[in-house]
Amino acid sequence: MNPRRVLAIAYKEALQVWRDPRSLAIALLMPLMQMVLLGYGVSLDIKHVPLCVYDQENSQASRGIVRDFTDSGWFRLAAVLNSDHDVRAAMDNATCIGALVIPVNFSRVLAQTGQAQVQMVFDGTDANTTNIASGYAQGVVAQIDAAFSSRWDALHGYHPSGVGGINLQSRVWFNETLDSRNFIIPGVVAIILALVGAQLTSLTIAREWERGTMEQLISTPVSSAELLLGKLSPYFLIGLLDAAFCLLAAAFWFEVPFRGSVFTLILTTALFGIVVMGIGYLLSVRIHNQLGASQIALMVTMLPIAMLSGYTFPLDQMPAPIRAISLLVYARYYVTILRDEFLKGSSLTDMAGPIAALLLYAAIVLWLAARAFRKRLD
Repeated sequence: MNPRRVLAIAYKEALQVWRDPRSLAIALLMPLMQMVLLGYGVSLDIKHVPLCVYDQENSQASRGIVRDFTDSGWFRLAAVLNSDHDVRAAMDNATCIGALVIPVNFSRVLAQTGQAQVQMVFDGTDANTTNIASGYAQGVVAQIDAAFSSRWDALHGYHPSGVGGINLQSRVWFNETLDSRNFIIPGVVAIILALVGAQLTSLTIAREWERGTMEQLISTPVSSAELLLGKLSPYFLIGLLDAAFCLLAAAFWFEVPFRGSVFTLILTTALFGIVVMGIGYLLSVRIHNQLGASQIALMVTMLPIAMLSGYTFPLDQMPAPIRAISLLVYARYYVTILRDEFLKGSSLTDMAGPIAALLLYAAIVLWLAARAFRKRLD
């Protein structure tokens, strides 16, 4: 291993990146664009659900229920309807996701019996949104019911029947506000690093073939290992800078709580960068076309990370065969580390399994990448 040859290759590759507008765009603009688009565009939280109201009674009590729904922050009043036909039309033209229907005798039945019914109609086209909105509605109704029960008991001389019962007090650790952004943003960092790292390094050797400089490269005394280190060094530094930007944005821009160790985060990010850049370099050696190499790099990074890393879908809810396949997805371990570091503040010992998996991946990928390049033109 000759350090001078490695530095010469690294300097040459840095000049290639500086002179290539496409590589600069990938290195500088993609992290910013992806962080903004995915950070703000992807959310599992649903707020201000459009609500239509068909209040057949229009009394003080019925208006109070509508006010309780809108004051909760989960629903916003989208339209006031006047008939059953209007409810169907509002659902058809997507004016609202849910429609609250209050019957004409609501107040009278409530005053006489202490019980009354209201109807909530949902648009089930988007099952996930409907399930969440239905849970919100049940929560609002439960609060209304608890308040009314207290008033009813006081008015009729009854005492609350909670003595001797079981009182459940729940607490949420690590993500106390249940903000889905705290769950999603760390995964966004993994996606950005994988895309940038694999996309940039997938062009390295393919660029030599397309520009006709492979013959000059082969004629030099540089070895496969020296070429690998020289080619990847500039991109590794670029990847660390992009990682620093994304992680700082996650902590200070999106305000995801960070409770872990900066050293552990840097170490695991470097390991993940080595894995994705080694994969990109391996593809660049095997595919002699920059467009083809970049497309394959996009496919082998984006699809597994989005589907099988736990970034989008919880792994424990997947069928056993799919969970077994996800063990081969390198991003799974980095996403786990990011979430544990940000939200839990886990130590190196706590994350020994994911870190060991990344170390093994990095060793295998670098070994394959070093052996992939052969100094011949076939």
